[in-house]
Amino acid sequence: MSRREQDFAAGAAAMLAAMPEAAVLLDAQARVIALNPSARALLGPALHSAPGDAATAWFPPAEQERFHAALREGGQFRLSLVDPLVAPRPVEAFLRSMAPGMLLLRMTPPAPPSREERLALLGRMAGGIAHDFNNMLAIILGASAAAAQAAEAPARAREFAVLDAAAERGAGLVRQLLAFARQQVLAPRALALNPRVAAMAELLPRLLGRDIRLEVVLEEPGRTVLADPSQLDQVILNLAVNARDAIRASGRGGVIRLSTGRRVVLRSGGEGPGAIPPGRYASIGVEDDGPGIPPDVLARIFEPFFSTKIDQGGTGLGLATVQGIVAQSGGHVLAESPPGGGSRFTILLPRHEGEAEPEAPPPPSETRPATILLAEDEPALLRLCAQALEQAGHTVLQAGDGYAATEALEEGATPDLLVTDVSMPGMDGVALARAARAARPELKVLLLSGYAAATLKVDLAAEGWHFLAKPCAADALRAAVTSALAKPSR
Repeated sequence: MSRREQDFAAGAAAMLAAMPEAAVLLDAQARVIALNPSARALLGPALHSAPGDAATAWFPPAEQERFHAALREGGQFRLSLVDPLVAPRPVEAFLRSMAPGMLLLRMTPPAPPSREERLALLGRMAGGIAHDFNNMLAIILGASAAAAQAAEAPARAREFAVLDAAAERGAGLVRQLLAFARQQVLAPRALALNPRVAAMAELLPRLLGRDIRLEVVLEEPGRTVLADPSQLDQVILNLAVNARDAIRASGRGGVIRLSTGRRVVLRSGGEGPGAIPPGRYASIGVEDDGPGIPPDVLARIFEPFFSTKIDQGGTGLGLATVQGIVAQSGGHVLAESPPGGGSRFTILLPRHEGEAEPEAPPPPSETRPATILLAEDEPALLRLCAQALEQAGHTVLQAGDGYAATEALEEGATPDLLVTDVSMPGMDGVALARAARAARPELKVLLLSGYAAATLKVDLAAEGWHFLAKPCAADALRAAVTSALAKPSR
């Protein structure tokens, strides 16, 4: 370079050092003249460069031609930094001419994912691991039940009971993850809200303790909502337990107010995942007179694994579970902590204008022996489920996947009930059930799954199918089979 070019390069290098983003000064052949500390930090030790090095080596071969085109034309574009230590890292790049034969390259990593994107990613991850994890828990529960039945010593039976309790706690944690991920299979029906809340209110005093008084205020006339009754109970229970813990943290007794009401939203009042669309809603309120929620905690209160009670065994999934259940039911959760203390959680569920459905009758207690086609791709679980059903007097035809089950039907098998896992390689349980129903329209179907809302994509009631969540104990499987056999086909 000429002396003038050298002086210009020295001044440009000083300018680079003052720039906050990664900046590199290049010559016309894309060789490095100078780079600032931010650029060194972005490139990292694997791509460490010195003056005279070729900048093209920072990018994959497939992107180097695009980089050379940018050298001629300038402008903004996206490239990836190659790195033998980590996966390619995308960067937003901007090239412009600084002087004849001299270019300025600025690079910034893309903006980090938003809170909603991070939570959505966590939800997909939770749903992805749930099936395999629940299969393992189902095997533990099944093997423990079989071993306990064979054990003669009472002490051994107690040890198996401890094993069962641990597996059930693991299953509960997975259910919370699925609720947060909004990947549960719900069984919604038209519920009269006031009687449901009143029934829960009768169960809460023993859980809350003598130092906390429960007030119940039910607005009349009562409203009807479409919701899964057991999941709605779980929402109320979680909020009541949170309110109890908040009051006890103050070292005194207090009051929890459980209420129902209504709300009309005329305008959404914003955009994004927190916006409530216009409509008519029925509401459930859980309010306490505890110390309140600090603003920094209130802003993160529904984040999974965020807890102010980690030292007390809190998982940080209670309120994330509440939000997931309510959102999957088409509703919204509002959390408020007015000045002066106390907190108020409001559940808004879309109002249903139809009549409430009557309570389902209890399942039959007698078991009618039947022929069952059982499809499960996990060999250990297939064996344990077959054993549990055979102990109830059923004849079980075992199939290791959907294709083996359809072959059994094609070869003349005439089962009364198809029991199939939902998630199987190749032909999944839903496809198997539809193929089996096409061949034998009167065949009854019971689906099993550790996670299913993301994979079922089917209206169970419309199809006339039954569902049982994994992991399930042998007694629960036998009860579900008895119930499915007792109900008429679609």
